[in-house]
Amino acid sequence: MEMETISTFAKKLWCVKKQLILFLTPLILLPLLFGLPEKEGKCLYVVLLMAVFWCTETLPLAVTAMLPVCLFPTMGILPSKKVCPQYFLDTNFLFLSGLVMASAIEEWGLHRRIALKVLKIVGVKPAWLILGMMITSAFLSMWLSNTATTAMMLPIANAILESLFGDLATLKENCKVKDETEGQARVKLHALPSEKQILSIDGPDRMERSDGSTAEEIRTESEYQMKVWKGFLICIPYAASIGGTATLTGTAPNLILIGQLKSYFPECDLINFGSWFAFAFPLMVFFLILGWLWISFLYGGLNTRLCVKKQDERAQAEAKAEAVIDEDYRKLGPINFAEGAIAFFFILFAVLLFTRDPKFVTGWSTFFNKGYVSDATTGVIIVSILFFFPSQKPSLSWWFDSQAPNTPYVPLLSWKKAQECVPWNIILLLGGGFAMAKGCEESGLAAWIGAYLQPIAQVPPAVAVMFITAFLACFTEFASNTATIIIFLPVIAELAMFVKVNPLYFMIPATTGCSFAFMLPVSTPPNSIAFASGHLLVKDMVKTGFVMNILGILSVSLAMNTWGRAMFSLETYPDWARPVNMSSTVTDIQFPPVPPFNLTSL
Repeated sequence: MEMETISTFAKKLWCVKKQLILFLTPLILLPLLFGLPEKEGKCLYVVLLMAVFWCTETLPLAVTAMLPVCLFPTMGILPSKKVCPQYFLDTNFLFLSGLVMASAIEEWGLHRRIALKVLKIVGVKPAWLILGMMITSAFLSMWLSNTATTAMMLPIANAILESLFGDLATLKENCKVKDETEGQARVKLHALPSEKQILSIDGPDRMERSDGSTAEEIRTESEYQMKVWKGFLICIPYAASIGGTATLTGTAPNLILIGQLKSYFPECDLINFGSWFAFAFPLMVFFLILGWLWISFLYGGLNTRLCVKKQDERAQAEAKAEAVIDEDYRKLGPINFAEGAIAFFFILFAVLLFTRDPKFVTGWSTFFNKGYVSDATTGVIIVSILFFFPSQKPSLSWWFDSQAPNTPYVPLLSWKKAQECVPWNIILLLGGGFAMAKGCEESGLAAWIGAYLQPIAQVPPAVAVMFITAFLACFTEFASNTATIIIFLPVIAELAMFVKVNPLYFMIPATTGCSFAFMLPVSTPPNSIAFASGHLLVKDMVKTGFVMNILGILSVSLAMNTWGRAMFSLETYPDWARPVNMSSTVTDIQFPPVPPFNLTSL
């Protein structure tokens, strides 16, 4: 009876866990207000409170992001007039313009046309098809959100898979065939064929060809097909996460980096859309290839069928899958005026952002007052055009034809559609990150914590980069990538200044590492969407994601110590990285002198 009472009480506690966290966390963190220097203690209290709420999602992420507006002023950390402007910096406008462009692309289905065209080009052999899925997901994720990309690509993947392998339920049943007779095995093959089975290779033709197969052969082939199926599903969210790192607007942590650089180092102008793309795009391509090789190897896609044509049952299935892709693409019809217009503005959007000030050549921003035109200006100009540019081809004859219908004018994008499609909560989340960073900077908290990380100063810089990337890649498995970078980037910036290493050498790997959440379904929304399909197990994601994390850490380390080092002059400690808070309490703490890092020894 007592055990039953305890069990009932535990279940009730679980039901109200969020309310308990909401009320208990502020009480548990109270000692920080009395055991630390006044301003640093108060700021750390707010930061940890927000970190707990973000990680547990006790409150909606956007609501937690607004806490600095009420807590920083009331606790004497930062006045309201300094906190509120952080919620709509020009970085937020750049992100907003990317989101609006993405909503226009989705409105007219351009993303689906791109996806099917890539799949037509790469073919339907499992490894090539996985590569096609990953290339398409990564490219779309550079401009759309990772979540939207995954949600769009998974139905396409499932349609192709059903054409290749037939009904998933039958496939799972065949995997269980062990000691049964051939006759029983054939019964399973014939059991309850679905409508798609009848229309696909797993219909009656497949069953006739399977009459001579033994139970073991059926089971082996079905297990291979199940492995490939999992490979298809798991590659899409991974590629979406990788692709988002290639552009500033691809994922929120990249914009958090820009915002905090402007806050900490106002004189640093090395990072913009063009320079980031020049650094991150090769890194994305390199990591994507490594990821493709690993996923294809693990899930059965790498074999002689990559290069050698075989006329067998699989070849016939591949032909049917190819027909499905061709049919879906044919149904889209020719490119209409709206799709062409969106494609034009999308390309113009990317080109203008890339060429504004790419650093390695003179950009078009030199035609304007220096420092006046930013990436946000460019983005807003382009997306504003979408709200009045016509979606139907204009015709002069319409004005003179009295019989022509007076159809209402429809622009490429309406504000109502933008309101529905743009995730406005992410704008607040970005703002909360900038506000938290400003509080950490002004209160001296980041400098205070950075000073206590002195042991890292004794680690070779290349090892420190790998450690930082690995730590944040692991932390982001349990928290959102935006919350992770918001919490740790101020500390990493102060650590870099404390040990006299170029801050970009630590901050760029940290930012990129926050997008490498591959191991758990809860790590990131794309993982959750793929896992919700019901065809993946947690152990599948952990096994695949663990190696993906290692490959990502090694890729970032390679990029930082090769072309990244040359692009951003990482071997020197720049003038723009002088400490902002010279009066910080960190100067009152006595530490032994730390020798500066020497990157030329790498």
